[in-house]
Amino acid sequence: MRATIQKYISHPFQAAVVHTVFFLVALIPLDLASALGGWVARTFGPLTKVNKLAKDNLERAFPEKSAEEIQQILTGVWDNIGRTAFEIPHIPKINIYDQPDRFEIIGEEYINLLRDDGICGIFFSAHLANWEFLPRSVAQATPPLPVDLIYRAPDNPWVGSIFEKRNPEGCGLIPKGIKGARMSMDHLKKGGHLALLVDQKMNDGIAVPFFGRDAMTAPAMAQFALRYKCPLVPVRIVRTKGANFKIIFTAPLDVTETDNRKDDILKIMTEVNQVIEGWVREHPDQWLWLHRRWPKD
Repeated sequence: MRATIQKYISHPFQAAVVHTVFFLVALIPLDLASALGGWVARTFGPLTKVNKLAKDNLERAFPEKSAEEIQQILTGVWDNIGRTAFEIPHIPKINIYDQPDRFEIIGEEYINLLRDDGICGIFFSAHLANWEFLPRSVAQATPPLPVDLIYRAPDNPWVGSIFEKRNPEGCGLIPKGIKGARMSMDHLKKGGHLALLVDQKMNDGIAVPFFGRDAMTAPAMAQFALRYKCPLVPVRIVRTKGANFKIIFTAPLDVTETDNRKDDILKIMTEVNQVIEGWVREHPDQWLWLHRRWPKD
């Protein structure tokens, strides 16, 4: 009975609300929409249950910071989440390289490197600033470099079209899971490129240090790199002010292979977590602290 209500009543109603909000927000200029989203999240986010989780995460990650500093970061976290959410309806209309006043691209030569090297490749990032610009920053380059984005399909299938519309032309969506892993491998075998967000908890992953504590981390990217000999390029997105961004590509990680595959995977993912931790420490208010990244004590 509960499943039936969810399928025929709850999910359609939720989807109607989401699509209506997205439609209305898309009518507002991007800068105003971003500011409005920040205000909404700053106002109502602290009233939710996940606010305590975010605060606990911050206190454990930054034991040296005062209560006032933690609160200031947390306010910024909510502001960034709200801005990101209200920017998403505008994403289908945005070509990053047509708006140099809004987007500063650094390290574009690494896009060219992966486009021209004749092999598959992976761009990886984290849930920082507006992470939705990751695939567009690659696919809209000149010449374009299509990338398939691995994503978590929404529980509500009625909102799936939102994810489809946000992806740039020529780029595909690969759902997480066993089926998605096979699709990713097939894509890489054909010389394709992937865009991955690799900073969230994976219960059946491997324990890798992150902010001084082991965090269950998906090993797939390291496995792909070792199996297909493909470069791993870090991509960091930084919100500079309002709805303005820097998108920073850096040199591929130095991936070395030994006769111990397990140790190789751990070494790669340890370096990946170190890179992401450095990004988060620089702009802690722009990371998604609202999920349970570490196991409960």
